[in-house]
Amino acid sequence: MSDSDTNKAAFDSRDFSAIFDHASIGVRDIKRAMAFYEPTLATLGLEIVMDKGFAVAFGNGSGRQWLWISEPIDKKAVVIANNGAHFALIADSRSTVRAFHAAAMANGGREDGAPGLRPEYIPTYYGTFVLDPDGNKVEAVCRRPEDD
Repeated sequence: MSDSDTNKAAFDSRDFSAIFDHASIGVRDIKRAMAFYEPTLATLGLEIVMDKGFAVAFGNGSGRQWLWISEPIDKKAVVIANNGAHFALIADSRSTVRAFHAAAMANGGREDGAPGLRPEYIPTYYGTFVLDPDGNKVEAVCRRPEDD
């Protein structure tokens, strides 16, 4: 298999559940973070499935905890946004990517890449990058071809 065939197979895959059980994003203040994350993640169909006070889990209605937003368990620990790391979340359409971006901007997020095609990845890669109130980079991406 050539490199281009390998890359095409990887990008064409729809099985995004094979690697991660869940992911966590560290924040300094859970209440401030939830004012951003709850409406922003709702655009992707994610809802709160568990709330422990210092940590909140989001899922897609299956009851499964896919994404945690959490203050450190050790309250003396300092939360620092990851430089270079980001969390890419699946959007079902390009309009959903745009809604995610709008919700993020309206709820304390900062711009880090406006919604748009990124053909340098693959021709149909449509995404947006935002920074949460702590500076964590979060992306919404749709790989489906569709008209704007």
